[in-house]
Amino acid sequence: MHGQVTGLAYAIFYPALATFGVPGNLVTIVILSRGRCGLSRCITRYLVGMAVTDLLVLITAVILNRLSVIYFPVFFLSTTPVCRLKIAIIYVARDSSVWLTVAFTFDRFVAICCPNWNAKYCTNKVAGMVIGSICAVSCLKNIPWYFVYEPLYIKDDVPWFCNIKLNFYSELLWTAFDWIDRILNPCAPFLLMSLLNALTVRYILVANKARKRVQLQNTGDKQTDRELDNRRKSIVLLFTISGCFLVLWTTYIVNFLYVRFSHTNYSTGSNFSDPWFILQEAGNMSQLLSCCNNTCIYAGTQRKFRDEIINGLKYPLNLIRKLMRPRK
Repeated sequence: MHGQVTGLAYAIFYPALATFGVPGNLVTIVILSRGRCGLSRCITRYLVGMAVTDLLVLITAVILNRLSVIYFPVFFLSTTPVCRLKIAIIYVARDSSVWLTVAFTFDRFVAICCPNWNAKYCTNKVAGMVIGSICAVSCLKNIPWYFVYEPLYIKDDVPWFCNIKLNFYSELLWTAFDWIDRILNPCAPFLLMSLLNALTVRYILVANKARKRVQLQNTGDKQTDRELDNRRKSIVLLFTISGCFLVLWTTYIVNFLYVRFSHTNYSTGSNFSDPWFILQEAGNMSQLLSCCNNTCIYAGTQRKFRDEIINGLKYPLNLIRKLMRPRK
């Protein structure tokens, strides 16, 4: 019974994630690309890049990997060569999504805390170079994942599915690669984001105290300050990003540490009653969700972004109303 409930949860979660995530990221890409949200071209480029990589995560990891296995278990995508390539692309998209979030966090840190560097670093050209570099490094870094897997079985000379090679757990080179992969994502991104956000929050708090002190000296009374309100919103946004990243990646890290320190293997089966399998799948589900919520957190808090969504929803209704309007 417990296994049936767990299997049902997986069968519901991944279709729901694809159903809401794919259109959401497509809408985000279209709206941000139009440049009507009141954001600078630099910020817009980062947000569009994050939305594109999040969309790739959904397409590769959720639709082509999870849903195809659930609903089409024996298919062209399940042959070993395609399966290997698919897994490597999933890691590329995932790393690009996470490190673009780090790059955007660093860009906002420079813009807020380092005004002398703002004009040189926070530009559209630099943002394009950073995005391109992150995607290129992610591609090179994840090439070894293609060689981690071997066929689960061979039928009629056709290799099917992917199974992790046993030497992946025993050879020093593969063990080092596995550790480096987990350190580069998600450990290093979280530490960097936490550090940058802490420094940014500290800078904002100090600047707010100084600004309030000047206001009291000039007016003798505490007045509403729009800039202080904007800074408070920035603090809430920064803590939301760090908190979501930490919570949603914790299970993934716990599963990795369990595998390495217990000298066991990653689960490749589908025993929905196995607590180990549940832990691993919960980690995969949460980190996939993490790769798909960054754009919603950043762009969804912008009033003009929400206005663009409302206008987009009204457009077909207005078009129908015009078509149905009787001609004079």
